[in-house]
Amino acid sequence: MSALDEMGTRASSQLESVVYNSKKLEDDIHSLGLKIKQHEENINFLKRQKHLVDDKIVDMQVALGKYHSADAHTSDNGDPFNKHGEEETVEQILKTENTAAALLCQLKIQHASQDSQFSWMKDVIGVVATIGRVEDENLSWILSEYLGTETMQAVVCRTHTCVKSLEMYDKDGRVNETSGLYGFGASIGKTLEGRFLAICLENMRPYVGDFVADDPQRRLDLLKPKLPTGETPSGFLGFAVNMINIDHSNLYFVTTNGLGLRETLFFNLFSYLQVYKTREDMLQALPLIVDGAVSLDGGIITSKGMFYLGKRTDVGLKFPKCSRSVVPDTYFVDETAMKEEKWKRERLQDDIRREQIVLDQTKFNYEIKKQEFLKMLAQCSTYATNQQLHQPARVR
Repeated sequence: MSALDEMGTRASSQLESVVYNSKKLEDDIHSLGLKIKQHEENINFLKRQKHLVDDKIVDMQVALGKYHSADAHTSDNGDPFNKHGEEETVEQILKTENTAAALLCQLKIQHASQDSQFSWMKDVIGVVATIGRVEDENLSWILSEYLGTETMQAVVCRTHTCVKSLEMYDKDGRVNETSGLYGFGASIGKTLEGRFLAICLENMRPYVGDFVADDPQRRLDLLKPKLPTGETPSGFLGFAVNMINIDHSNLYFVTTNGLGLRETLFFNLFSYLQVYKTREDMLQALPLIVDGAVSLDGGIITSKGMFYLGKRTDVGLKFPKCSRSVVPDTYFVDETAMKEEKWKRERLQDDIRREQIVLDQTKFNYEIKKQEFLKMLAQCSTYATNQQLHQPARVR
C-alpha cells in the first residue's frame, strides 16, 4: 500500500470516528432536550396542582373560620368558639337608647306582641350588626371598624315600601313623629334622635356570578388575587363578604327577586374587600388590591391610595361570634380534610423541588454536551480545511 493510500485510509477512519462521535453527541443532546422539556412540563403541572390546592385551602379556611392569626383565638377554657353571641351585640345596641337600632331591638324583644300593630315589621330583616356572625374576634373588630357605627346600626329592609314606613312625613315635609319607628318610640317613652341609615335590599345591585359549589353558606365564587407566579399572596385569608356567617334564621331569606343576603347586603357592604393576616402581608399585596383590604392586626385600606392609619378604634358594636350551636356538624371532618389538603400541598412542594433539582442537573449536562458538540464541529471544520490544504495538486 502506498503512502498516499495509507494516508487516505487513516483519514477515512478518522472521518468515520468524527461522524460517529458527532452523531452520538447530537443524539445525546436531543435526548437531554426532550428530558428538559418533560421536567419543565412536570413542574408546570405540579405548580398548577399546587395552586388549585392553595385555593381550596383558602376556601376551607374561610368556611371553617380557621384564620390562624399570630395569636391563638381561643377562650381561656380552650374553646375555639368564644361565647360572644348575638345577645352581647344586642346589649351594645340597646345602650344607644334613642337610636333607630335600639328601638328596633326593643320592638323585637320586649314588644313582640305589638308586631301586628306595625305591619312594616314583617319586611324588616334587622340591624346589620345582628345579621352576620364571624369566627374570629379580630376579624369582628376590623370589619366593624371598616363599616363604621352608622352602617353597623343600619336597619335592613326587604322592600322600599318598608323603608318608607319607617319614617313618614306631613304635607310640609316634616317627619311625622306619630308613625313608623317614631310612633313606636313615643309609645314607650323614647324619642328617636338624629339621622339613621336604612338599607333597602330590593334596590341594591346584587352580585352577579357563581357560588362556591356545595357550600351550605352559599359563599360567592370570587376570583382570588394572584401573583405573577400564579400563587395566592402570602397571608391572604379570603374576601370579607365570604367570611361572614349567616345564621340559619336568615340563611334562606330571599328578596322579592329571589336573592339572598350575601349577594345583596353583604356584597354591597364589602364588595371585593380582601382580608389578610397582617399589615405587612396586606402591603405586600398592594398591587392586587382593588376594592380595599383589612388585616387582622388592624390595617385598613378603603380603596387604592386611601389608608387608615393610627391605632384601632373601639367601635363598641361588633358582629357576634359564632357559637358551637351554629358550627356545622361536619366541622371537625372538614378540618381534617383541610389538614389533608395541606399535607397534599407539602407533598406537591417536595415533588416540585425534586423535579427542579433533576431539571437543573439535566440542563447542566445538556450544556456540557452542547459545548462538546460545538468543539467537535470546530475540530471537523479544522480537519476539513487541513485536508484540503494537504491534498496533492491534481495533474492536468
